[in-house]
Amino acid sequence: MSDGRAWEGNIKARLYERVRERGYDSLTAFAEARPTASLLALADELGPEDIAAVQVFSGLVAEAERSRKVTRLVRGQLVRELAETLPSGWPAVLDDDNRLKVAVALAHWSAYTPETHRERVDKVGDSLLATPPPPGWLPRGPDDELLLTLLPDEEA
Repeated sequence: MSDGRAWEGNIKARLYERVRERGYDSLTAFAEARPTASLLALADELGPEDIAAVQVFSGLVAEAERSRKVTRLVRGQLVRELAETLPSGWPAVLDDDNRLKVAVALAHWSAYTPETHRERVDKVGDSLLATPPPPGWLPRGPDDELLLTLLPDEEA
């Protein structure tokens, strides 16, 4: 976890230098090679002393906007949040404890959603709670069949 040095110097240059050092030509490629890693885990891998999770996400959003793949990024972020909060998959029963875990995952997902997709994300969250996926469902990437049904690409 960054100790404050993440905000010193040329942040973007440092971020992309670290990505290239690991053999990737984009932050998106680096992140997609680790589809269930949290933003914090990605930041720690790139530089625990001087890269922050929010910087990783900001870079991912910028790349997604340039490539017109923001919806894919949004689905990918749900994958990350579910993997972190529900590592055994979607609970079979939504009792109070499990409902809280799901709510936390969905809230974190919403917090890391660009404004352009916030309304769609809210609807997907409502849908997942109203009609839960099968017990144990845990998408492993943004192209999960259920995720594509819930949040199809709209970018042209």
